[in-house]
Amino acid sequence: MGSVQTPLILYIPGLLPKPRAEVHKAALWRCLLAGVGKAAPDVAAQIRESSDSFELVSWTWDFYHEHRDIAQDMAAIEAVIEQPGANEADVREASSAIRKATVWLYRLGDLVPFLIPHLATERMEVHIRDLRRYVRNTNGIAEHTRDMLKAPLRHASESGRRVLLVAHSMGSVIAYDSLWEMSHDAHESLHVDRLLTLGSPLGQSYLQKRILGRERSGAARYPHNIRRWSNLAAAGELTAIDPVLRNDFREMLELGLLESIDDIAVCNYFRLNGQLNVHAEYGYLANQTTGQIIADWWREQL
Repeated sequence: MGSVQTPLILYIPGLLPKPRAEVHKAALWRCLLAGVGKAAPDVAAQIRESSDSFELVSWTWDFYHEHRDIAQDMAAIEAVIEQPGANEADVREASSAIRKATVWLYRLGDLVPFLIPHLATERMEVHIRDLRRYVRNTNGIAEHTRDMLKAPLRHASESGRRVLLVAHSMGSVIAYDSLWEMSHDAHESLHVDRLLTLGSPLGQSYLQKRILGRERSGAARYPHNIRRWSNLAAAGELTAIDPVLRNDFREMLELGLLESIDDIAVCNYFRLNGQLNVHAEYGYLANQTTGQIIADWWREQL
């Protein structure tokens, strides 16, 4: 397989500081290969041999000017890579009555925003602060962040490479906004073969009122450059509180702007210091369901 035709898996993470780019990319790469390996070992071997098949859009340093120490996560990363799937304790905790009640409260806060100050934890307040900074484009930070994603997308298009764009959490909002801008720019001709969103907040009313194109109608409201869209949401998610995106973006299907939108439920069994974190990017990537989607897409390119 020549380097020009090598399919590209392009990954954009969500909010909060991440490890240094090269360290973060290596950890994500190992988790992705583990997830694909659990679903299709032969494809994992092919992807591993294609050293330029995976790229990271490392935008969080410019946003926070801070790195997270990877040492805090290494034991948990190793564990989720080795674990073949969710065990009974993972499933039970992810679907517990307490977690379901918390999800319900978060949904209520999304529908009735004045309740948020009464419901928000310290961590949630940090997310809201950072989210507002993006949607308000403070000091041009949102435009700069989108430009960081657009550059490798353009390069892949110019090189004739087909792209699987994997976007975790807030990364899915950045991806959506970037693709909307590019599809409504007469000078852009890029198409993403598949968009894979993981733990996406795009189902939230708050964000749907703020994503690009929201004030337009018909085809002008949406991106035109996504062929297929798969959305994964883990049980117990507090970011993807509305795990079903097909109903929110069904007009894209009706207008023929993309071929399919699939919502898929998973169990994310990543545990940091013993605590289940169903939103963790490493857990999503190491999941067999994610791996199967990537493997199926990869096979289509050969």
